Amino acid sequence: MIKRADLPRFNSRTCKHALRYGRSHIHRLGVFAVEAISRGQKVIEYTGERLTMAQATRRFWRTWSPGTKRPVYLVQLSRRWVLDGAFHGSGAERINHSCEPNLKAKRISGHVWFLSKRAIKPGEELTVDYLFSPEAPVVRCRCGALSCCGTINLEK
Repeated sequence: MIKRADLPRFNSRTCKHALRYGRSHIHRLGVFAVEAISRGQKVIEYTGERLTMAQATRRFWRTWSPGTKRPVYLVQLSRRWVLDGAFHGSGAERINHSCEPNLKAKRISGHVWFLSKRAIKPGEELTVDYLFSPEAPVVRCRCGALSCCGTINLEK
């Protein structure tokens, strides 16, 4: 069980709006807007340990080994670099997947920011499309969106 005290605090350097953690209908804990967020706004920067693509690939496949419980929080920064939000994350790693997300990832000057795709209401859960590779183990989607694909993985 994750304790709120163990979660990263949102800070003004990486988080541009008031956010909070809360119980999610999608998966365990999620991130929720405390205030209204208009379309096109920087919401939160995705931070974490910087890994080479080879290091990230090894770490990813180790986490999918039988008996491993560590979650996967990897986001590609560039062709060479990947961020692992499980180490030194900003809280953005707790944003859940949705097939109809209200955020999109954008690389800006060597950083990954989540920007609002549309207006977000206070109390609304923040979501992003994880865009898992078709080669990755299939992960069932629980977003509940009308256009839900059934998995988090991209189609082959």
